[in-house]
Amino acid sequence: MATKASDIKRGFVVQHNNQTWRVAQVSKSAPQGRGGNTTYHFALYQVPNNTKLDLALRADDMLDEIDLTRRQVNFSYMDGEAFVFLDNEDYTPYHLDPSMVGEAAGYITESLEGAQVLLIDGTPIGLQMPQSVILEVVDTPPELKGASATKRSKPAKLNTGIEVQVPEYIVNGEKIWINTETGEFSGRV
Repeated sequence: MATKASDIKRGFVVQHNNQTWRVAQVSKSAPQGRGGNTTYHFALYQVPNNTKLDLALRADDMLDEIDLTRRQVNFSYMDGEAFVFLDNEDYTPYHLDPSMVGEAAGYITESLEGAQVLLIDGTPIGLQMPQSVILEVVDTPPELKGASATKRSKPAKLNTGIEVQVPEYIVNGEKIWINTETGEFSGRV
């Protein structure tokens, strides 16, 4: 099914030059002058070998979107370096290697819910994370007493090993929401 470049979103799977690609990032640049065309920049990863391609298209250019199946899954365990997810309905195990998971590895915990495995003809090609996840702060400096009322942030190491900036009032052991698209603090649980 042909789709305009302006309608392609992160997580879509498209056909380009007779190859299958997963859309990892989308950005757009609008011209400052008159008569210019808005350009969409895509970071694409080839399925299944994960080769990266940067592609720029005008808003009305077309890409063929590939039909894929999305299955709700829960993280189960690690099998060597592979992440194993179980289908919520029929408990089918899906083994995803680190290249399929990508940066999402920093958000995967045993209690992860709302993730989806992307399948083409029954073969897993990627993982789509929920918009936000709950992670625990394991190491962050204490709040400075007597500090001014300005909004300041500090680094915090989370239970998955990633580090994010959090407001000063967050303490060790606290559970927080993290936006999986931006990697930023979204609030307390």
